[in-house]
Amino acid sequence: MRYHGVTGAERIPVRLTAQDPISQAGLAGQLRNCPELRLLGEDEEVSEDQPCVAVVSADRVGDAETQTLRRFQRAGQGRIVLVATEIDDAGLVAAVECGVVGVVRRAEASADRLVQVITAAARGEGSVPADLLGRLLDQVGRLQRQVLDPRGLAFTGLAPREVDVLRLVAEGSDTAEIARALAFSERTVKNILHDVTTRLQLRNRSHAVAYAMRQGFI
Repeated sequence: MRYHGVTGAERIPVRLTAQDPISQAGLAGQLRNCPELRLLGEDEEVSEDQPCVAVVSADRVGDAETQTLRRFQRAGQGRIVLVATEIDDAGLVAAVECGVVGVVRRAEASADRLVQVITAAARGEGSVPADLLGRLLDQVGRLQRQVLDPRGLAFTGLAPREVDVLRLVAEGSDTAEIARALAFSERTVKNILHDVTTRLQLRNRSHAVAYAMRQGFI
């Protein structure tokens, strides 16, 4: 969904970083004419009360890319959105650990999709493709079976119903579908998701999954 009638003061400051000048120019070209956004110059600063979104474009998440993400994280450069050509499980976990709140596959990085994810990030919300979130949840399940169960341990960071809700989210179910599947009210589903992120002081659902993995000695 595109937003219209956005004033200059309401435009979201966006800082772009790409692995090469051509990718940088392509990303800037996608976003430059979006009225919701204001692309920042290389050394341009923004006020502390206006959330800035850092958009990092990379082919994959390796050591160099992780260092870039951590630099933004340490510098407090607002929320981070990652645009990646491919991302494996290790790269996904590393990205989330580095503060990434939005992930977009390069093949799906249309202007509309980028604006949607950047706008969500500016609101403090996360956006991760459902199959990627599902892969994180699968790792949590393997951790429980292979590491904790043999030792008689239980993962207590998330209640069973919280894991159930996250699994259904990962499968692409909306709030109403989750409520029907688990015999909850829609309000209960929303409260569960809110409670997870609030209790663990995390920004979004993918961060909750990453927290689970950290508590499992990964």
